[in-house]
Amino acid sequence: MPVPDVSDRSLDQLISLRGRSAVVTGAAWGLGKAAARRLAEAGAAVLIADIDEAAAAATAHELVECYAGDVTSTRLDAGDVASIAAAAELAESRFGKLDIWVNNAGIPSFSPLLDLDAEEFDNVLAINLRGTFVGAKEAARRMIANGQGGVIVNVASLAGVRGISEGQAAYCSSKHGVVGLTKQLAIELGAQGIRVLGVAPGFSLTEKTMFIADWDEETIKACPIPGIGSSRLGRVGVADDIARAILFCASDMAMFMTGSTLLLDGGMAA
Repeated sequence: MPVPDVSDRSLDQLISLRGRSAVVTGAAWGLGKAAARRLAEAGAAVLIADIDEAAAAATAHELVECYAGDVTSTRLDAGDVASIAAAAELAESRFGKLDIWVNNAGIPSFSPLLDLDAEEFDNVLAINLRGTFVGAKEAARRMIANGQGGVIVNVASLAGVRGISEGQAAYCSSKHGVVGLTKQLAIELGAQGIRVLGVAPGFSLTEKTMFIADWDEETIKACPIPGIGSSRLGRVGVADDIARAILFCASDMAMFMTGSTLLLDGGMAA
């Protein structure tokens, strides 16, 4: 099933997601919430899926108020296969089909190598890598059955393309896995018209890190969060910097892209 040539479509048509549905995992706050907001603004029906059920419901209500679209929520534990499958089933039954799946849910790890035990390492990979695999598989199965293709966007990290700092062995391993998985999924799903893309943020301000916004430049650079002071563009990234790239990947603007992971790091990898 080849993807269509969209050269004759206007820019408005290319960016629009009207008539499409999306699931965003880990979308109650932060990068996931920002991505869900942009997808809803573009016209998609959106399922906010997060382990924090109350916060997910609040986010869904907020987006309905903003965009008057079909936005709902559910509890999703990215470490639980059954939970991911249930979210995919809910999206398909509510929206009629599943067009876009954003694997955003993840957890950090800051344990130095010699303090990092196998249990923590396994847990980080279970959420960040296995959860991405299961979500992509559930989405792809439904997209193939629907016969209209789709898009899977995996949120990796700058830590998925390079090492970053002490204490990141588990996280770095998981995100490198996400980048590799994105490539392999693109190979296996392209024939079904399913595009698979990754985004790799550097440090970004979210609800949990906004306190940093009021710090001066020297204090920010001294902060132990990996990469926080390394942007070449004069500021720290914000959640919407990542959300706009996710919208691009999900839209027809990126119709001839698959298997790539876009660096969104303010030039830190350069």
